[in-house]
Amino acid sequence: MFNHLHVSLTTPALLFPAISLLLLAYTNRFFSLAALIRQLSNDKKPVQGDQIKNLRQRIIIIRKMQEAGVSSFALCVLCMILIYVGFNQVGSLVFGLSLLLLLYSLILSVIEIRISVDALTIHLKELSK
Repeated sequence: MFNHLHVSLTTPALLFPAISLLLLAYTNRFFSLAALIRQLSNDKKPVQGDQIKNLRQRIIIIRKMQEAGVSSFALCVLCMILIYVGFNQVGSLVFGLSLLLLLYSLILSVIEIRISVDALTIHLKELSK
């Protein structure tokens, strides 16, 4: 089944800029969420339970997104090392795992965006009161 797998050294290298930009976007989402949480705690206004639950969910998901993205990047590097030393089949499998982790990271990103939209909906409800 995996006998015909062959990934050249340049194939995983093509993912480097994409994964790097993705990790930067995830970090920006984390920093903006951290700033929001700090702002809410400094405002001394009561925060709804729904908002706190939403923020906790988002923090957990962003952490998982970052972990999956970094793991994907690490496996991409490992893949290149394996291909470089001549273990092409193993390198190809590792590259496949890297792609799966990248896909998982992107799915988590979509979930986090949806939760973020839910947070805005909660905020709009508060404003309309």
